Amino acid sequence: MPYRAPISDYELLFRHVVGFDQIASTEKFSEASEDVVSAILTEAGKMCEEVMAPLQRPGDLEPARLENGVLRTSSGYADGWKAIAEGGWIGMSGDPEHGGMGLPMALTSAVNEMMSAACLSLQLAPLMSQGQIEALEHHASDELKTLYLPKLMSGEWSGTMNLTEAQAGSDVGALSSKAEPNGDGTYSVSGQKIFISWGDNDFTENVCHLVLARLPDGVPGTKGISLFLVPKYLPDEDGNPGVANDLKVVSVEHKMGLHGSPTCVMQYDGAKGWIVGKEHGGMAAMFTMMNNARLGVGGQGVGAAEGAYQHALAYALERKQGKTPSGTIIDHADVRRMLMSMRADTFAARAIMLANAAAIDMANATGDAEWGARAALLTPICKAFGTETGIRVSETGVQVHGGMGFIEETGASQYYRDVRVTAIYEGTNGIQAMDLVARKMMDGGEAASRLLDEIEDHAEQARATLPDLAGPVWEATESLRETTEWIVAQSNMNARFAGAVPYLHAFARVLGAHYHLKAAQAEPSGPRFKLARYYINALLPEYVGLLAQAQNGADDLYALSVEEFVA
Repeated sequence: MPYRAPISDYELLFRHVVGFDQIASTEKFSEASEDVVSAILTEAGKMCEEVMAPLQRPGDLEPARLENGVLRTSSGYADGWKAIAEGGWIGMSGDPEHGGMGLPMALTSAVNEMMSAACLSLQLAPLMSQGQIEALEHHASDELKTLYLPKLMSGEWSGTMNLTEAQAGSDVGALSSKAEPNGDGTYSVSGQKIFISWGDNDFTENVCHLVLARLPDGVPGTKGISLFLVPKYLPDEDGNPGVANDLKVVSVEHKMGLHGSPTCVMQYDGAKGWIVGKEHGGMAAMFTMMNNARLGVGGQGVGAAEGAYQHALAYALERKQGKTPSGTIIDHADVRRMLMSMRADTFAARAIMLANAAAIDMANATGDAEWGARAALLTPICKAFGTETGIRVSETGVQVHGGMGFIEETGASQYYRDVRVTAIYEGTNGIQAMDLVARKMMDGGEAASRLLDEIEDHAEQARATLPDLAGPVWEATESLRETTEWIVAQSNMNARFAGAVPYLHAFARVLGAHYHLKAAQAEPSGPRFKLARYYINALLPEYVGLLAQAQNGADDLYALSVEEFVA
C-alpha cells in the first residue's frame, strides 16, 4: 500500500480538537479559511504521495556522498526539492513581505508531518530552512532579511544551523569556534562543527549557515556566544552567489539511518559572516530556531509513525498465516493490539503537535502571554512524545512484519532507523523532560495548572454523553495535577530531574486521552470513538506507573556507587 496523506485526520483535528477556528478568527490569520486549509492539505498531500514517497527507499539505498570535495545527493532528491520549493511549502509560515505565505504554524506543521512520513531524509532540508527563516525574521538586520529571506523561502537557497562541536555536545557553552571583527561590519568565523544536517547539497544555488561562535571579548559559557550568518558563496553586489567563502565539508557521517540526508562535519577557516542579533546574544537567536525545530522534530516523529503504520497495515492485510476470518494476520489478536496501539498513539502525538503549533499561532496573533506560556509548556512534550511515538510505532511495525521485518528489502526497518535520531537531536528527550520540570515550572506550575483545568472541565462536560470515557480522563488529570504540585514543591532539582522523563510521558498520556475524547465526541459512533475507547482503556492507564516513578526521587538512582556500577 503506497503512502496516503491522512488528510481526514488533520481536518477533524482542526475542526474539533485543537481549535483552529480560533486561529482563523484572528486578524493575522483571517485568510486561513476552512476551504483554503482543505485545498492546501490536499495539494500538499498529493505532492507527498506522488513525488516524495517514491524517494523514500532510493535515498536509503543510495546515500548522500562526498566526491572530491563535492556533495552528491541521492537520485531524485533534486526533483523532490524542486517540487517542495515550487509548491511554496518552505515559506508557508514566512512573512509575506519577504515572499512567505503568512499561514499558521499549525498548517505548516501538518504539511511538514506529511513530508516526514513520505521521505524523512529529504524533509529535513526544508525544515532546516524554515528554522533559519524564523531566526532571521526575529533577529536579523533589515539588510540581511531583504537579501536572504526571499531566497530561502523560494528554495533558491537553503539554510542550516551549526551548534555542535566535538567537545561540546549538549553543553553548547563549551564551544571553541571564534569570530573576529573585520572592521567593516563583517566577521571572520573559524572553527569546526559536527552533526550538521544538510550541511551542503547539489541542488540549491547557495547554502546559508547559522553558526554559533565566540567574539574576542565573549565571556566563557553560553552568555559569551554570538550567532553569525555564513553563506557558502558570498553574495555579489546584485545579491547573487559570488566567490566561494572559506568553508568546506570535511566529511559526511555514516549513520544508522537518514542515509539520504547528508550529516556533515563543517570547517570554517576565517569564513566571512554577518552577525545575527546582538553581540553575545547568540543563544537567544539560536533558540528561536531550535524551538521551531523542536516542534518540527516532534512532527517528524509523528510522520515516521504514520509511514510505519501504513507500511505495517499493508503487510498485515496481505500476509496469510494461521486460520482467521479474513485469512490474513490482521485478525490475530496480538496483531490487532499492535496496529491499534500504533494508530491510537500516532493520533495522540499528532494532536499534541498541532495543539502546540496552534498555541504558537495564537501567541503570535494575539500577543497574549498565556498563549505563549501554553506553547512553551507543550514544546518539550511535543518533541519528546512525538519522537518516542515515532520510535515505538516504527519498532512495532517491524514486529508486525515478523521475520520479514528484519529483512531490509521489505523497507520496514528503515522507518525505525531513520526516526531513531529524532530523540537525540535538537535537545535529547531527557533534556526536554528536564526543561519541562524546571524552566517550564518556574511559574509555580501555573501554565500546567491552566491546561489541566481545561482538560478537567472538558471531561466534566463530556460525562453527559460519554461517561465511560470521560471519567478515566478526569481521574488521570487529577492524579497528574497532584504530581505536578509535588514536582513544583521540590527544591532539590535532582529530585525533579530523576522523574522528569516518566512525568513528561504521563503528561502526554493525559493530553492524548483528552484529544481522543474530543475526537470521540465529534464522531460518537464511528471509528474515532472506537479508537478513543481503545486509547483510554488500554494506553491511558500507563499514567499510574509513570506518576509513581515521577515521584520516586533521586535516592534510588544514586544508591549504587560508581565502583558498584563497574563491579
